Amino acid sequence: MYFPTNYVWSMTVVATLNNGGYIDEVDRACRPVLEASENGDDAGTAELYASWAAVADRLLAKARDDEERGRRIGAGETYYRASLYTSQSERLQSPTWVGRTAAYQKSRDLLLKHVELSGVPLTPVEIPYEGSAMPAYLYRAPGDGPHPLVIQWNGLDSTKEMMYYSGFPRMLAERGVSTLMVDTPGSGEALRLRGLTARHDTEAWAAAILDHVEANAADFGVDPDRVGIVGWSLGGYYAPRAAAFENRLKLAVAWGANHDWAAVQEARRRREGENPVPHYWDHVFWVWGAADMDDFIARTRDMHLNGVAERITVPLLVTHGVNDRQIPVGYAHDTYDQAVNSPKRELRLFDEPEGGTEHISIDHMPYVAGIIADWVAETFEEMGQPHA
Repeated sequence: MYFPTNYVWSMTVVATLNNGGYIDEVDRACRPVLEASENGDDAGTAELYASWAAVADRLLAKARDDEERGRRIGAGETYYRASLYTSQSERLQSPTWVGRTAAYQKSRDLLLKHVELSGVPLTPVEIPYEGSAMPAYLYRAPGDGPHPLVIQWNGLDSTKEMMYYSGFPRMLAERGVSTLMVDTPGSGEALRLRGLTARHDTEAWAAAILDHVEANAADFGVDPDRVGIVGWSLGGYYAPRAAAFENRLKLAVAWGANHDWAAVQEARRRREGENPVPHYWDHVFWVWGAADMDDFIARTRDMHLNGVAERITVPLLVTHGVNDRQIPVGYAHDTYDQAVNSPKRELRLFDEPEGGTEHISIDHMPYVAGIIADWVAETFEEMGQPHA
C-alpha cells in the first residue's frame, strides 16, 4: 500500500514493480501525488498520469539518445519502462479523459520500439471478428515447431501490453509454448481504438481466434490441436466460459476465479469490496457499451458459471489469492467444485506465508505466473506430440 488510503492506486504500483519497473522511478512518479491519493480513487487521476508521464518522458528522451548512438540494448530496455509507466497510469484514467486514446497509443508504440530493438520474438496479429478485428500479439516459442499455443485474455481493464509486461509469455516460451495475447472486445486496443464492446458468450471470441489460428497454424508455428486458454481477473470468467462451449480448446486456466461476476456487481452497488479501477461505473458502462445502470445490469446478468462450469471437459486450473479484496475466494471453490467433468482439475490457493494472496496474485505475480506456466506445459506434454 504505497498510497495508504488508496487500494486502486497502490495496486498499480505493485503491478508496475512486479512487471519490471524500477523502484526509484516508480517512487519519483508517485511521490508528487501522495497527497492527491487521499482524496479517493477517482479524484486526481489526471494529475497522477502527468506525474508518471514526466518520468516516462525522461526515459523516452534517454531511449532516443541511446538509439541515435547505436546503443540498441539500452534503448530497448528504456523504451520498455517508458511504455510500462505510460500504460499503468493510462489504466487509471476516466473513459472520458481527453488524453486517454493518445496515452494508450503511446504505450503501445513504445512497447513495439522495445520489441524491435530488443529482438523479442513478438509479432502483431489481426484476428477477423464481426466485420472488424481483434488485435493481438503472438509470442513465439524458440526452436522448430509446431508448438502448443496458449490464448491469453485480459480482465476488465488490462491490455495485451500488460500481458506482455507480466513476463508470462516469456515463461511459456521457455517451456516450449507459444502465446497469443488478445485484446478481446471490451479490453485494450479493441475497446480503446476500435470501439468493440464485451459480451457474456465468450465462446464467440474463442471461435474467431481458433478459426484464425487453424488457418495460419503453419505461419504461426503452432499445433492447432494443442491450444489452451488462460484468462486473468474477469478472464477468470471469460476463459472457463469459452472452454465450456468451444471444444477445440484443450485446457483452461482461471487466473483468479470470477465465478459469478453478476453477483459481484450487486455487491459493488452495495459498496462491498474493492474496485479494480477508478471511475468504476463509467468504466464498466464503456466496456459493455451500456447507456445506464439498467442497461448494464441487463447486459451482464448472464455473467456467471453456474450451469456452465460442469460443461468443461478439459483440464482446468483455478488459482486465487486468499486475501483477494475484489473477488472473494469462495468463487474459486465454486468454479472448482462445479467443474466435475474436467478430467484434470486443480484448485491452487495462495495464502501466507507463500504470498500471492491478493487479486490475481498481483502481489507476487512472477512467482504465480511461473507455477501456472509449469502446469500449462506439463498438461500439454501429457497430451503427447503432434502427429507427423
